[in-house]
Amino acid sequence: MKFINVKIWFVVLSMVTFMQIDVSAQARIEPTVQVAIDRAGQTLTADLLREYVKTVADDDMEGRAPASRGDRRTREYLADTLAKMGYSPGAADGGWQQHFDLISIDSKVPERWRFSSSNGDLDLLRHDEFVATSDVQKDTSVITDAEVVFVGYGIQAPEYQWDDYKGMDLRGKVLLMLNNDPDWDEDLFAGKTRLYYGRWTYKYESAARQGAIGAIIIHTRESAGYPYQVIQTSNEGVQFQLPAGTEPRLQIAAWVEEKAAQRLAALAGFDLADLIEAARDRDFQPRPLGIRTSLTLENTVRTVQTANVLGLLPGSDPDLVREAVIYTAHHDHFGIGAPDGEGDAIYNGALDNAAGVAQVLAIAKAFSKLPERPRRSILFAFVGAEEQGLLGSEYYAAHPTFPPGRIAANINYDSGNIWGRTRDLTLLGLGKSTLDQVATTLAAQQGRMVKPDQMPDRGFFYRSDQFNFARIGVPAMYIKTGSEFIDRPPGWGMEQIEYFENHHYHQPSDEYRDEWDLSGMVEDARLGFTAGAIVANADRMPEWYPGDEFEAVRKQAIEDLSTVSAEPQRETWRREVRDAEAAFAAMVRERGVGEAFLHFAAADAVLNRNDRLIKGKPAIREYFAGQTLRDVKLEWTPEFVDVSASGDLAYTYGPYTFSAKDAEGKPVAAEGIFHTVWKRQPDSGWKFVWD
Repeated sequence: MKFINVKIWFVVLSMVTFMQIDVSAQARIEPTVQVAIDRAGQTLTADLLREYVKTVADDDMEGRAPASRGDRRTREYLADTLAKMGYSPGAADGGWQQHFDLISIDSKVPERWRFSSSNGDLDLLRHDEFVATSDVQKDTSVITDAEVVFVGYGIQAPEYQWDDYKGMDLRGKVLLMLNNDPDWDEDLFAGKTRLYYGRWTYKYESAARQGAIGAIIIHTRESAGYPYQVIQTSNEGVQFQLPAGTEPRLQIAAWVEEKAAQRLAALAGFDLADLIEAARDRDFQPRPLGIRTSLTLENTVRTVQTANVLGLLPGSDPDLVREAVIYTAHHDHFGIGAPDGEGDAIYNGALDNAAGVAQVLAIAKAFSKLPERPRRSILFAFVGAEEQGLLGSEYYAAHPTFPPGRIAANINYDSGNIWGRTRDLTLLGLGKSTLDQVATTLAAQQGRMVKPDQMPDRGFFYRSDQFNFARIGVPAMYIKTGSEFIDRPPGWGMEQIEYFENHHYHQPSDEYRDEWDLSGMVEDARLGFTAGAIVANADRMPEWYPGDEFEAVRKQAIEDLSTVSAEPQRETWRREVRDAEAAFAAMVRERGVGEAFLHFAAADAVLNRNDRLIKGKPAIREYFAGQTLRDVKLEWTPEFVDVSASGDLAYTYGPYTFSAKDAEGKPVAAEGIFHTVWKRQPDSGWKFVWD
């Protein structure tokens, strides 16, 4: 990757701070700086985005299901594309892919599920009226003659004085529960804005914590935000989970269609509407329905692998290189499944999420064109298995290549604008962190306004990969399509979005089409690119606003940095040393060998040159000042990196090549193996003490 040392760009952007950023501050950027950013942003074109979308959503990728042939092809394509742009592998093992195990569960679900009460029996039909998946990673998932209990929303939220369980013993029960969270009063929870309490993942986790054996969520179009067909396509066929830990688990996790739920309530002698009304009260008590049920799933369980694809641009600032801005887009979809009415069985996932992948790839290309690398590192993370419950980003959050307290921000893309330019921008996460100020400033420069989630009842902030970064404390934003389309009548944009959700979302028909207007996607990608550049060059990292749900974990993550050396964090330390090596090599290319060696040398560093020991920085300075060589090129690859158990010393070695011209213009060349010892400094950075 070629960067030109444009000092003014570095200096001006580094002056941006988050608590003070506003439109006037942006307007004061030097014209040459703005030109540099704009020029790099011009590489973000509709043609480029179209090329990436078409490739990732092509039938050749076979729908990109986790651990499939199409998944492997997609990951190889992403790694190859990043390599051609000049990025470095970003995984902890020095490769492009952060591999992780998945448990593949292919369940044989009975065609009928029987429920019995004193009023008779009710058989629900698989697919049409219910879907069921195994929550345990075993050959069978079994519910045997279990009582069904209606538990309202299935929520325990002490901060909202809400507890649907009221201490009832629900061990071994099957819990019937409503989707969403209380949304009818702005003083309850967040009103119409769905929180994580309203997500299906929370529902199953909550039921398992009660000791329940099964849970059934009632689907309605209004409470889910999407039609029942999405439940069908998302929950049938092979399912994937991260390997189980010690957490409680259900035997079976299920959904039931609304009309079937009404029949189930009637079997118990209730009207479903009355049960729902009762659940709207804080004093609601779980209601045993007098219904018993049994169900057995026969499972084929396998361990398979997929990976997150990670490409790294090391920062230019020796102190901030250990911090990162992380861009994310999930690369997976549903693979090959049940055919639609036209016989198409490939779930291409063009909008969801080849479009998001395309935007992040295009942003990566723009960063490769900047005149100088940003101060902080940039990591492009194409995460896997998102459609299975955000699994790839969950794995990364549990095994980050940067400590959470040093991840400055996450910028996520999931889907994109295929309908044209808008007057607005939807920012999921608006009102939560100081990233707001960056986004609103840049949107204003585009002549747009920033809006919060325009479908707040659907809980989009908790439905994509930025959520897992927020859970480890990282300020995050999800850039999403606006709704006020230029030269279109009011309401037209929401009509297009709703039509896609009703007819194409998670269906084989989510395919690339030549008629897509990507002009709005271009603006969204350019905004995200510039936002990341600002964050990466600012003196301060973004912050959650006081009182935000993720503020406390952020403070803890930053506090943990001061005690990291006392913890078994050797992989993190190795990553830090690799980053220091990368920054060292980059400075050699950009500022010359002498300046780079002086910068990365500790005060007591020693150079061994032809059996001559050059001790201390003054001697090192004198050594390089006396060099008469010109056109010096020095390149090396740290093939081995290890860190002491205490985390204060590191050792690296690998091949190097050296070339130059002497005073007479004659070529000079050498090659061999370098050995470097690094020492952690009082500021937690790394300097070499022997080379």
